[in-house]
Amino acid sequence: MSRSPLQLPDFPWDSLTAYSDRAREHHGGMIDLSVGSPVDATPVVIRDALAAATDAHAYPQTAGTPALGEAIVEWFERRRSVPGLTAANVLPTIGSKELIALMPLILGLGKGDVVVQPAVAYPTYAIGAAIVGSTVVASDNPADWPENTRLVWVNSPGNPDGRVLSVDQLRAAVVRARELGAVIAGDECYAELSWQSERPTPSILDPRVIGDDRSSVLALYSLSKQSNLAGYRAAFVAGCSSIIGELLAVRKHLGLIPPAPVQQAMIAALGDETHVAAQRAVYRSRRARLLPAVEAAGYRVDHSEGGLYLWATSGRDSWSSVAEFAERGILVAPGTFYNESPAQHVRIALTATDDDIDAAVARLTL
Repeated sequence: MSRSPLQLPDFPWDSLTAYSDRAREHHGGMIDLSVGSPVDATPVVIRDALAAATDAHAYPQTAGTPALGEAIVEWFERRRSVPGLTAANVLPTIGSKELIALMPLILGLGKGDVVVQPAVAYPTYAIGAAIVGSTVVASDNPADWPENTRLVWVNSPGNPDGRVLSVDQLRAAVVRARELGAVIAGDECYAELSWQSERPTPSILDPRVIGDDRSSVLALYSLSKQSNLAGYRAAFVAGCSSIIGELLAVRKHLGLIPPAPVQQAMIAALGDETHVAAQRAVYRSRRARLLPAVEAAGYRVDHSEGGLYLWATSGRDSWSSVAEFAERGILVAPGTFYNESPAQHVRIALTATDDDIDAAVARLTL
């Protein structure tokens, strides 16, 4: 029997090999600022909750325990200014990436349908569309979204550019998606990392955005960034109860269930703001040191109002900038990874140790 394999792009980080090799030749070794993987310790309060739940002999619930549902609902009201959610409006996931990649499939999209993503965007939005054969339109202007749009992704703070969308911008996106009969999903994984305020960035589920109507609107959140839980694969989605019900039904069949100990760890993470504030302060300090050094090296930093990256350009092709950083022993990611065209920016991550950040500053300001 013949089959047609999925037509997926090459994994982008594989193309950085030559530059990482060059960076490693630096006398101080390579400083990797190309990825957004946390380097700081998982808070003890979360690790203790995980350890206490290791007697996990029974199958966990795909919908999450009632206690986890309550914790997510309470967190949305307390930290995201989103009241009125119930257990029917929330669902835990195995990290956020798998849900982003599977969303078009679970929603029944296919050939002839359009998935809208930001103009510069996290690559997994397009991977999800490719899995089902849908077309990707990269546009930040709702007026440009075509009539056959079935799923819209918005991302605030953005990856890679750290752009933060206002309430008005989110509202305009929701209005247009509803005109088109499309589902709109806000990827809000960096919301607690706002550099303009101590409060999180606005949620797409905020009543100022959607009023009292959650239909066709979802918000995704990950605990990887705020709580250093990337290895736990701990995330959740909230919003329209009808769509949450669809996601739950499919995930039951597929066995996409966060492990029971991870669910307990999530409850601990959601209930403790102290560790989140402490981690935010760490990243704020790293950003405050790295940003002026990048600018002193001849780069302009655009957006970057939130999230874990500096979106920097010297007005040249992004690969030229990647090469220049590699000569200084620093690995960064080019704008080509994020659909930028023409690609003139690089993404510089704040997820490095304090020692590595200080070393990068020294190399950039020589």
